[in-house]
Amino acid sequence: MKGNPLLMLKKFGQSVWLDYISREVLTSGELRRLILEDGVSGVTTNPAILEKDIAETAAYDDRIRALSLEGKSVEEIYQALVVSDIQFAADELRFVYDRLDGRDGFVSLEVSPRLAHDTPGTVTEARKLWKAVSRPNIFIKVPATREGLPAIRRLIGEGINVNITLLFGLSRYRQVAEAYMAGLEDRLAAGQPVDRVASVASFFLSRIDVMVDPLLEKEMTAGGSRGEAAASLHGETALSCAKAAYRMFREMFDAARFEGLSGRGARVQRLLWASTGTKNPAYSDVKYVEPLIGPETINTVPPETLRAYRDHGRPAPRLEEDLAQAEKILERLPELGIDLDRVTQALEDEGIDKFIRPYEKLMKTLAGKRSAVLRGEAGQKI
Repeated sequence: MKGNPLLMLKKFGQSVWLDYISREVLTSGELRRLILEDGVSGVTTNPAILEKDIAETAAYDDRIRALSLEGKSVEEIYQALVVSDIQFAADELRFVYDRLDGRDGFVSLEVSPRLAHDTPGTVTEARKLWKAVSRPNIFIKVPATREGLPAIRRLIGEGINVNITLLFGLSRYRQVAEAYMAGLEDRLAAGQPVDRVASVASFFLSRIDVMVDPLLEKEMTAGGSRGEAAASLHGETALSCAKAAYRMFREMFDAARFEGLSGRGARVQRLLWASTGTKNPAYSDVKYVEPLIGPETINTVPPETLRAYRDHGRPAPRLEEDLAQAEKILERLPELGIDLDRVTQALEDEGIDKFIRPYEKLMKTLAGKRSAVLRGEAGQKI
């Protein structure tokens, strides 16, 4: 499709992934169309997306019925449904993965959010999911908690691809990148190859502005120079964090430590811009896409943002523009009483809760459908 802005992003080194998956998107051929026509080269998902599809459609009912009658537990049913969808999506993207020699074409699935603060549990479940899906072009999503960091290192060391999720803070991002490199070093020390190990660091953006903007708005109402300062920062925090993260990415992956790894075939841990759907209707619907286009990055977008960018995106390599201004914005936040480290920790805690709640709801929905089958009350529908 000549002139499609989504396709033009590749020219500037950025991949577009779809932050959504459903049985309908898979079986209708919609995912294949998005890959071929819009250049979508990856898929991310989470329990909230799957819960909505299972609860509000009958797409999974036949499979749930069959698994229930086989005596599978709720957790086993959940894994079977997730693994099946991820395998389907991975197979759809496999030609992208092969064509690009494993540099793109991935699908991500998440360990249980209940394990966000459980290092051994995260490692065990990640191994189980990696083995169950059995596709080279998948990522196992691990949250960027303190307990997630050693899990990231261990999994990378075992050759399991990791998508680090729920990443908000700059200091935590540095730790995530170091965990990735340490895992590669562990792998080399064990005599294992590193040229096919992949990782992305998913930096969540719009949620930062959702939390910081109201704090700035309180200062804006006060007026005066302090109010003017707050107004100048309004809506700028998330983009400034992304630009600062990209500068850190350049510094870390251009440094001597990674040069030694890249000489053995290791690939950079790409930055992935997540939570890029605009939450504030006063902002542009492509606010978290347009300014963040640059090499070795990914933007994972919800369907509505994908459609918006296809319609009126203006691709250009803007990510490294105004880096000094971005740093000034972050430096000015403490002057207004905003502690960004405290904000990002709160976002991490809130993010885990936002993933646990739909996960628990999903388990409850599956339990209800399973019980209906076993009681013989389902008939043709559950």
